[in-house]
Amino acid sequence: MPHELSHFDEHGASRMIDVSQKSITRRSARASAMVTMSTATLSLVHNQKLAKGNVLEIARLAGIMAAKRTADLIPLCHPLPLDSVTVDFAFPDEAENSRQNSGIVHIEATVSSTSKTGVEMEALTAVSIAALTIYDMCKSAERGMRIEHVRLEEKSGGRSGDWKASSE
Repeated sequence: MPHELSHFDEHGASRMIDVSQKSITRRSARASAMVTMSTATLSLVHNQKLAKGNVLEIARLAGIMAAKRTADLIPLCHPLPLDSVTVDFAFPDEAENSRQNSGIVHIEATVSSTSKTGVEMEALTAVSIAALTIYDMCKSAERGMRIEHVRLEEKSGGRSGDWKASSE
């Protein structure tokens, strides 16, 4: 594992990594995030009762759009031709959550590309923007929601090979 910061040259100046000599390979990444809210707000989401519309479909679209714009949002990211972006939602432990009066929306994004560099940032951007969109659409019902546990779950392809997060 390299200990140097690759986006800085020997003088400390920022730089975009030169990937011109890298091979084009299939690359993928999966990231996740959670939005924690009250069970009442989660019920509004499930039943599409919020004034702004279908929260999850708008958040899904926002996540997909964000993945496509990652290079515009994060300095030094390479613009990549994305082959696929999916954003999915799950509602873990609903019975336990109702006892605690809190609900969770689990967000997962998977991004793939056939390119010279990885798509980890695109997957992380997708879940982050999807979570922010859920917050934005639900804030009229609840401002105390929390966006938590944004993380890379796994990546594959490229020189560094496959990687998977520990199951903590």
